[in-house]
Amino acid sequence: MSRILILDDERAIRNSLKDILGLEGYEVEVAQNGPEALSILGKSSFDVVLCDIKMAEMDGIEVLEKAHAEFGDIPFIMISGHGTIDTAVEAIKKGAYDYIEKPPDLNRLLITIRNALDKSELLSETKVLKKKVSKKFQMIGDSAAIVQIKEMIERVAPTEARVLVTGENGTGKEVVARWLHEKSNRAAGPFIEVNCAAIPSELIESELFGHEKGAFTSAIKQRKGKFEQAQDGTLFLDEIGDMSLSAQAKVLRALQENKITRVGSDKDVPVNVRIIAATNKNMSLEIKEGRFREDLYHRISVILIHVPSLNQRLEDIPMLAEYFVEQICGEYGIPPKPVTEDAIRELQQITWTGNIREFRNVIERLIILCPKEIEGKDVLLFARPISKA
Repeated sequence: MSRILILDDERAIRNSLKDILGLEGYEVEVAQNGPEALSILGKSSFDVVLCDIKMAEMDGIEVLEKAHAEFGDIPFIMISGHGTIDTAVEAIKKGAYDYIEKPPDLNRLLITIRNALDKSELLSETKVLKKKVSKKFQMIGDSAAIVQIKEMIERVAPTEARVLVTGENGTGKEVVARWLHEKSNRAAGPFIEVNCAAIPSELIESELFGHEKGAFTSAIKQRKGKFEQAQDGTLFLDEIGDMSLSAQAKVLRALQENKITRVGSDKDVPVNVRIIAATNKNMSLEIKEGRFREDLYHRISVILIHVPSLNQRLEDIPMLAEYFVEQICGEYGIPPKPVTEDAIRELQQITWTGNIREFRNVIERLIILCPKEIEGKDVLLFARPISKA
């Protein structure tokens, strides 16, 4: 049942609205002044607040601002008998969902409440989704190498410095990039990822910079590229070592001038993005062999962060095993399965060519195939790679 708080200093209006909304199936509480309303909001959660604007002790705009600062974006519907366009505009600018004049039209009020509830539900779903996303991109481990990376992220994230993350496939380079974004001043902006190795070289420029309608055969409409999509946020160029030389030249220009040109256009589009790049290649060799521009390398590598392989931090395996068991069992809706000490020892004996990605797959396999707990014999039986005959 949706919960609504009514704040109005006129008892007749409070009681009338409470009765009407109660008959509509809402759970309703009332407050007669701003401090009382803020106290109630601090003790319980509400889906919508109906708030009078003109009140003696604390006006509705002030209540709105304090509530949003302390309790998040609860939809406020402002109500006033002294309505002017300026008042309505100020209320909306301060974060109100809508503004209704007294005496409120009942049909309009009920429709506005339903729409505000839809927004409230969407906000809740977004928060849950963000928690799931942030939980997915955790950096697990307390080895010296991982502690050093975490400390580096804390120092670098709040800056605008470009970062190049290096490491083998499956080590968690994307996790580092996500952390850099989440802890940056751009966290409220988008995080846009481009896998440069997965996009054909003839399409990479369109993917990054967008294109105009008719720029090529399949360009049936204008399309924004990843640079524009990442405006005011972070653009993660994964596997940048696989980018074509022609695309590298245009990326270099974008970084130098903070503007891009869509394919098929001669107009510049200003962009404001932070670049984080990642690669599993030896960039010194790529530059020497002429496959990567040295000037672009220096542009993207203001800060270098190297992610070690799992084989270089075997001491993190107990913590990783516990984390993935809890995560995977949660996804399957089953109780976590214990991992015995001899199973941990066997896991530490494996050469992990696929790093964290391979390790997670193995843990998932063990969870599926082991009935009650994961033991050393299970690791020997199910986890090691199949030897070739």
